[in-house]
Amino acid sequence: MMQLFKQQPKSTRGFTLLELLVVMVIIGLLAAYVGPKYFSQVGKSEIRMAQAQIDALEKALHQYRLDVGSYPTTEQGLAALVTSPNNEPRWYGPYLSKKPPADPWGRPYVYKYPGDQQEFDLLSLGKDGQPGGEGEAADITNW
Repeated sequence: MMQLFKQQPKSTRGFTLLELLVVMVIIGLLAAYVGPKYFSQVGKSEIRMAQAQIDALEKALHQYRLDVGSYPTTEQGLAALVTSPNNEPRWYGPYLSKKPPADPWGRPYVYKYPGDQQEFDLLSLGKDGQPGGEGEAADITNW
């Protein structure tokens, strides 16, 4: 007799629906566990990046003061680290290789000279862009 249904070799069989569902559930559980941990690290890395940028800007401002004799005014701002303000004769910059960076949230750093907290104040308003705040929304400062 002729066989109507020929048994396929084991190597060419596919996965059953149940096996696919089990794999999908496992992947979903892993994503639910790892996802929040990953995204909480993104916020922490933005804060660390802002602290590192503030540190680099602070060093450039100190070098500017050594050459010129004072820090740039609030009006001159951080742009004085890249281009000479009012053809300053003792300016030996640029003190940064390119224009001052924005903070990790895309806003310019706040610079004030003379500062309220230190000789000059340099800060990022954090994720929310508002003064104060807590956690990722907290201000990142040079003091």
